[in-house]
Amino acid sequence: MCGIAGWIDWQEDVSSQKAIIETMIERLSHRGPDSTGFWLSQCVALAHQRLSVVDPAHGGQPMVYRPGEHTYVLIYNGEMYNFQELRAELQTRGHSFRTNSDTEVLLHTYIEWGEECTQHLSGIFAFALWDESQQQLLLARDHLGVKPLFYVQHGSTLLFASEIKALLAHPQVEATVDAEGLAEIFSFASVRTPGFVIYRDIHEVRPGEQIVFTRERTRISRYWSLRSKPHTDDLPTTIEHVRSLLERAVRQQIVADVPIVATLSGGLDSSGLVALATKAFQHQQQDPLRT
Repeated sequence: MCGIAGWIDWQEDVSSQKAIIETMIERLSHRGPDSTGFWLSQCVALAHQRLSVVDPAHGGQPMVYRPGEHTYVLIYNGEMYNFQELRAELQTRGHSFRTNSDTEVLLHTYIEWGEECTQHLSGIFAFALWDESQQQLLLARDHLGVKPLFYVQHGSTLLFASEIKALLAHPQVEATVDAEGLAEIFSFASVRTPGFVIYRDIHEVRPGEQIVFTRERTRISRYWSLRSKPHTDDLPTTIEHVRSLLERAVRQQIVADVPIVATLSGGLDSSGLVALATKAFQHQQQDPLRT
């Protein structure tokens, strides 16, 4: 699952405040029992709590890459389903890789395409990427918001984390519920308002959204949104199309360097997905899928 947390301050030296970022990431220890990592500079502190899935030995985070005089640092929660295809394309563009992790592929995707890197990603993710030469941080969340990401901005300070409890561990953040928060709690809506958090001044990065923070400004943009189109295929074509989409999704989501198991209820949806996964395992000549 993994958890990320970070602190940027354009005026204060945060490198001497490691105890605070340690407390923040400790609140996320349940999200990643395998390792904890930190990266600190004068104005940036980044932390990562890892659950190892791909390349356990070499995919540790924060992942730092220093080509020439540039420095890029990435903390990332999620899975990149198309990382193998991206890796192959990036290699044709001159990139070389030290690991087999999707984290490194995501890092190089940013180096190649900059802020437009999210246009090339397929998966579930929440990540923060610090570009030292540009003095900017990119926060991004996956298309449907599977992975959580929250932030607080006060003057020259930016704080972000996978869960609100990590933000509340910072001395500058208070758990204050105002009138709007109370209205959200007691409303009759079955789902909460997208991007809205019950605590004052805490915000959520919305699904399909990315935010760029610099000294001068904060820029929020949407890189993807769901759009409806008329459905014109007949029934046999529709069945084949849906099957091919499900088979592709299952193949992409069983890529791991650790054992994979399936927990299923026996209903139509989980049974169908397990059947497709079993077929994919057999095609790849892997051990049988355990349930």
